[in-house]
Amino acid sequence: MYRNETRVRVRYKDTDAMGIAYYANYFVWFEIGRTEWMRALGLPYRDLEKSGLFLPVIKASCEYRSSARYDDELTVVTLLESLRAVRISFLYEIRCGERLLARGSTEHAFVDERGRPVALRKKNPFLWRKLCQVLEGRSGN
Repeated sequence: MYRNETRVRVRYKDTDAMGIAYYANYFVWFEIGRTEWMRALGLPYRDLEKSGLFLPVIKASCEYRSSARYDDELTVVTLLESLRAVRISFLYEIRCGERLLARGSTEHAFVDERGRPVALRKKNPFLWRKLCQVLEGRSGN
């Protein structure tokens, strides 16, 4: 299964007075990981949106294991979990070196410009096939 690793650094503005990363930043880092996962597959979000396809988050979760601190270099590991007609789900791990900081997931709907659900297979058959190949382990990456 295709996985992407993206590096991010904890900025001063991401932390509290004790130098610990604020919990909501993990969802920002998930977004960075997901965006880079798509880009690495040759499917940048910008191109999807230009074609009238949007992926709003409809569910998100995070399980925290350890704290990220100011100036830590983090690795966001992103995997495609599932693909359904109008939904897609991703899994994430955030690590600092070998230390697991958090695990999480997001689920997204495929919608059009008006926010109405669309069947990806019909709206964008190329993307549907590409994502199916990733799930089957044939992405070539």
